Amino acid sequence: MAQEPRKFPVSLLVVAAIAALGLGAGVYSFKSGGPAPAAAQAPGAPPVTVAQPVKRTVTDWSEFTGQFTPVDYVEVRSRVSGYLTEIHFTDGQIVNKGDLLFVIDPRPFETAVVSARAKLDQAASSREYTGRQLERAGELQKRDFLAQSTLDQRQSESRSAGAGTDVARAALRDAELNLQFTRITAPVSGRVSARQISIGNLVTAGGTSGSGTLLTTLVSLDPIYFSFDMSEADFLAFQRTLSGPTGGPLDVPVDLRLMDETGWPHQGKLTFIDNQVDKNSGTIRARATLANPDNFIAPGSFGRIRMPASMPFEALLVPDSAVVTDQNRKLVMTVNAEGTVVPKPVVPGPLVDNLRAIRSGITAEDQIVINGLMRSRPGAKVTPQPGKIEPAPSAARN
Repeated sequence: MAQEPRKFPVSLLVVAAIAALGLGAGVYSFKSGGPAPAAAQAPGAPPVTVAQPVKRTVTDWSEFTGQFTPVDYVEVRSRVSGYLTEIHFTDGQIVNKGDLLFVIDPRPFETAVVSARAKLDQAASSREYTGRQLERAGELQKRDFLAQSTLDQRQSESRSAGAGTDVARAALRDAELNLQFTRITAPVSGRVSARQISIGNLVTAGGTSGSGTLLTTLVSLDPIYFSFDMSEADFLAFQRTLSGPTGGPLDVPVDLRLMDETGWPHQGKLTFIDNQVDKNSGTIRARATLANPDNFIAPGSFGRIRMPASMPFEALLVPDSAVVTDQNRKLVMTVNAEGTVVPKPVVPGPLVDNLRAIRSGITAEDQIVINGLMRSRPGAKVTPQPGKIEPAPSAARN
């Protein structure tokens, strides 16, 4: 008779399973108590790029916004009245000094010249006649054939005729000038504006009041002025640094740029500073002069100017991004020989070739953190890697 297989109670199976789980847990606990793998170990000191600052002679600059203005600005008006017959330019044209711009009908003035010349001939003839009469009267009076009163009369007539000749000569000169004024020429070289009157219109002379018909305007272009206002503090710093407390000759080199330009592509000279500070604004007007040979800069355009605010001084240059702000202080992060990050307060100067000049706070031997500032905590250990600070001059003059 076959023997039936033994059956274990369910409770016994449950106990066995629990024991097996406990043994597995113990084995796992034993393995996890061993040393951690290399990937789980604490990371080493983070790498940062360091370099020594660049040493260079630099100058502080003050920058101002201003406006280009013409050296000469002329409102072209006629000195004589008449009908406009000719226009010899196109609107906006470049003209040279002496170029013909307008012509006023000269015929009435030509007639006036002819009349004045005839009157001068008449006066000259009268002067010649009275002169001969005076000469005869003098000879007769010497022989006692003529009364003294008659001689005096001849002298008076001769002087009157001479004065009449001078008046006629002046009238002729005036008529000739008026005839010349019918041809209106450019008083300076530059760019002419749009004409304000058309051919056939009557032009009224301005006279001494200057209220005559405005024909056009003319501005010179080369050279050109750049006018700006500087504060009293900037003016005093300029006086002490460059001119001395009593003031001195100007002709100080300055750099300029238009509003859409980078760098400082234009060079000029500071040629004028006003004689007093405006009591309302606390500023003083200054002006630079620069060449504009291609007539590119238009009067009225805005621009920027920079002028020296200090004498040249030795400074250390670091990337501008290496200078960080801590409340009201400026800091640069350095790494010492032990690989520890040491922050140093600095006094920054101007920006030179995209590098920040440092007046004080670091030495030429300091290792400046130029890359990896986010990993450079004060007092933390880092792994310095050598780098180099390279100036990055723009295409134009900085």
